[in-house]
Amino acid sequence: MADQRKGSRVERTSVELFAGGGGLAMAVSNAGFRPLLLNEFAKHACRTLAINLADPVPDGVLPTIPAPGQRPPLVSGDIQSLDMSYLAEAEVDLLAGGPPCQPFSLGGIAKGDEDKRNMFPEMFRAIREIQPKAIICENVRGLLRPSFAPYFRYILNELALPFEKRDPDSTWQEHNALLIKRLAETQDDPRKRYVVRPFPVNAADYGVPQIRHRVIIVAFRSDLDVDIDAFAASVRPEYSEAALHRSMLDDDEGNPGSYWVRHPDVPPHVRDRVVARLPTSPLLDDGRKPWRTLRDALSGYQGPGKENLPPVPDIPDEWLDRVDRKPNGFTHHVGWPDARIYDGHTPNERDRPAKTVKAGVHGVPGGESVMLRDDRVKDPTAPGGWRYKHRYMTVREAARVMSFPDQWEASGPRGEQMRQLGNAVPVLLGEVFARAVATALEKAENQE
Repeated sequence: MADQRKGSRVERTSVELFAGGGGLAMAVSNAGFRPLLLNEFAKHACRTLAINLADPVPDGVLPTIPAPGQRPPLVSGDIQSLDMSYLAEAEVDLLAGGPPCQPFSLGGIAKGDEDKRNMFPEMFRAIREIQPKAIICENVRGLLRPSFAPYFRYILNELALPFEKRDPDSTWQEHNALLIKRLAETQDDPRKRYVVRPFPVNAADYGVPQIRHRVIIVAFRSDLDVDIDAFAASVRPEYSEAALHRSMLDDDEGNPGSYWVRHPDVPPHVRDRVVARLPTSPLLDDGRKPWRTLRDALSGYQGPGKENLPPVPDIPDEWLDRVDRKPNGFTHHVGWPDARIYDGHTPNERDRPAKTVKAGVHGVPGGESVMLRDDRVKDPTAPGGWRYKHRYMTVREAARVMSFPDQWEASGPRGEQMRQLGNAVPVLLGEVFARAVATALEKAENQE
């Protein structure tokens, strides 16, 4: 197969599990992979996928491999009842997915491998049935907590040897000991072993206008001889906080920094507040691009050399009434009343990347989805005698900071839409890794 592909780029294929609202699926598609199958359990997320990406498969009907140009089949429901063995002959290039993260999340109950919501075993079963060339698996940074470190190493070992099935009567510790022993031995069939590398990431370092710490696990089938170190170099971050700070400082002649040139309508009191909090120590040039901020996202600025998007209209006070006006054609851009700021739910500031969009389990719609406005009112109890007004971010604004396209439509009420965004992979982050996987496969298959 490799010989047939030498000298030309080919259409690559993918399978997406735990697809949620479609962030990683869109990223993989943008990177040039043709999806063959999507699977998701949550009802509203399935409806969202059906609106945007895939065609639902009726209950009791077996999915088939779509022809080029066709939308992929969407199998709704429990992955544990999904037979994926029919995909083995398709030579799937990429298996992608984010197994439910609640077992490992700081916001969840943190039972880890004992939690029935832990779907990593189903990811390993999919690998055995499909034997993909590459795997992208995204999850919360909680997997790297010291209390989970031994189990995380077990996940990596099982991903490296997914065909060494665990005995139902054995503990994960016993199975891990067996995997460690097998990994030290010569593997007879390299198609049944994977080279695995985890990547702790902050989405802001990849151009996403949001602070979002996650871990992305990438694996390549051993028979392909992918240069994993070269792959790691290809996904090094290109954006930084220091570069953002530098862009906010005046130059030696007193001219405003490029950030304020890009946003000339920012009130002077906002700019002064932001600049006053910048580090006083010299900011070294790290050669990276500035982090994108919430203001960048809402204004449509996508980064150096990229075409800007239309700005998202602001929501004035009189629109905080749950009425869907679709300003300038933007859907899901509905003002929501009664936003509060309190301990543990501090607001987003426009001249920083947004805080992590959460999945709506923290007592307010969408978690910490409040943002400060540019306008302020006098308040003798506030520092400086002024208090900045605030409101909830809209679903469309949250989608912007998740780098979802403006055409994305979500199913369900507002809280459910925010939950889908909070559970998703930012499209730009996923796209960086998916494109790097495609390049790594291309290089490996064109080796002499």
